[in-house]
Amino acid sequence: MKLWDKGTPIDEIMESFTVGNDRDVDVRLARWDVVGSIAHAEMLGAVGLITNDERIALTHELGQMLESIDSNGFDIDSDVEDVHSQVEKNLTEKLGDVGKKIHTGRSRNDQVLVDLKLYLRHELRTLRGYAREAASLLLDLAEKHNDVLLPGYTHYQIAMPSSFGLWYAGYAEALLEDMRVLDMAIDAANANPLGSAAGYGTRLPLDRELTTRALNFDRVHVTSTFAQMSRGRTEKLAAIAIAQVASTIARFAADVVHYASQNFGFVKLPDAFTTGSSIMPHKKNPDVFEVLRARCNRLQALPTEIGFVLTNLPSGYHRDLQFIKDRIVPAIDELALILRVLTHVAPHIEPVEGILDNPMYQHLFSVDRVDELVRSGLPFRDAYRQVAQEIKEGAEMRAPQADVNDSRAALGSVGNVGIAELRKRMV
Repeated sequence: MKLWDKGTPIDEIMESFTVGNDRDVDVRLARWDVVGSIAHAEMLGAVGLITNDERIALTHELGQMLESIDSNGFDIDSDVEDVHSQVEKNLTEKLGDVGKKIHTGRSRNDQVLVDLKLYLRHELRTLRGYAREAASLLLDLAEKHNDVLLPGYTHYQIAMPSSFGLWYAGYAEALLEDMRVLDMAIDAANANPLGSAAGYGTRLPLDRELTTRALNFDRVHVTSTFAQMSRGRTEKLAAIAIAQVASTIARFAADVVHYASQNFGFVKLPDAFTTGSSIMPHKKNPDVFEVLRARCNRLQALPTEIGFVLTNLPSGYHRDLQFIKDRIVPAIDELALILRVLTHVAPHIEPVEGILDNPMYQHLFSVDRVDELVRSGLPFRDAYRQVAQEIKEGAEMRAPQADVNDSRAALGSVGNVGIAELRKRMV
């Protein structure tokens, strides 16, 4: 069944090639196609394009279909092109000619637009919740390991004193900022395209404000042309948000991989969270963090991939856009899995205490020595040069005892007050 079928035979290879795996992906959109259809049927009844009895029949059957989807999933027949066709087929089988009226004033173009926007809005909000949960966990770990000092690095060179509290809190704040990017993507999906038809509207007296309220959209896409151009644009913004969260987690995972190596020895991982070597019995490999890093890095390619599909497309609908859908849907599932795994494994990272007791880290405190001289009245540039000369001559750099025993000095402006401030941002 094809909504555009005019009775002309279609080449089988052409059909298989152009449909691709749309049926598999469309199953994920079935719920939202039905939700959009319920709002559309209510609107058709309100403006008099269908009778009240027809409205009741359509919305009742669609409601039954929605309950079935939520309980048992949804199937698309092998001879049906997409989810929209299957929903209409099911309605027609149940209601006859009344079922055919659901397509009044609609095109598959605005149907897939509303499906994707409803789907993305829901799924991105779910991802935001997972990101918030991960940020909260990292802040818990920052508080727990607030007093465990950690060497800071720049250019892979020993730099300044830090702490695990600062390390965890930094990634928590990164995720909180990533949530702002997710909010941007959610907002892009929170506009109603229904009623734009094939991108040029319809002469039928549709009430787009009614469907906007019914579907709880923030606003309506005013021009039908932009409603159609939002296809791909909305998914790209979602991909950018997904990639941003993935970027943060990839860097965190990379830190853990480095910190767990014998060369650093900053953290330990329980045996249950490592793998071994088939030839080297001493190995404890941080595979879960390497896989986190790889999965996240792969997601960071998504905005570029979608961008290339959109490159040089003129206004209006183009079949190219179909090949964005089967990228964004799996990417959402992938990031959801990544965030769940992160919150599962992160609490099992064991920071090592006493790292800075190693003499190799004494130069971490060169800035403390500079600050000491500055407080005594020496100009900063002169103090800097003096300490550089002292290091060259082999002088030891020691921090004041308070700095060694109190990681609040290493945490700088973060500390417990900073962690509390970050918690306020977790709305």
